[in-house]
Amino acid sequence: MPLSQEAPALIRANLEQLRDGRRARLVTIGNLTAAQLDAINVGRSARGYTAIVAEVVFIGRHVYESRIVRDGYSVDDIVDQIESAMDAAAVALTTPHMTPLKTLWLAPTATGTQYATGRFSSVQPGIRGLNSFR
Repeated sequence: MPLSQEAPALIRANLEQLRDGRRARLVTIGNLTAAQLDAINVGRSARGYTAIVAEVVFIGRHVYESRIVRDGYSVDDIVDQIESAMDAAAVALTTPHMTPLKTLWLAPTATGTQYATGRFSSVQPGIRGLNSFR
C-alpha cells in the first residue's frame, strides 16, 4: 500500500500543528506505486519537467490554508481524502496544470446496485512528493 501505516497520524499531527500556529515538519507518508510513478513521469516528461521519485512527503500548509481555512474542510476530511487518493489502485491523470491521482470506487445507487465512480479529491505529487491537495 502506498500510504504508510503511520501516515494518517502524521498528516493529522501536521494539520493540527498548523491550526495551532506552529510550524509543521516534513514527514514521509508513503510511496507511489511503480505504475503511478511511471504514469506521472511520462506526463511530466511530455511537458518538459523533471522526473519525480516514489517517496511521498507531506508538510500540509497548502492543504491547511486552502481546504481547511478557505473551504471549511475538517482535519478528518483531509485525512480521509488523502488516504483515498493514495490508494494503490489510484490512477495518475495528466492535466495542463497538475497531475492528480484519482481513486475509483463502487458507489451505491438508490436501488442498492453499485457503479464505478471517481474521487477527484486527489493528491498532486511534486518533485519530491505530495506538495498539494486538490
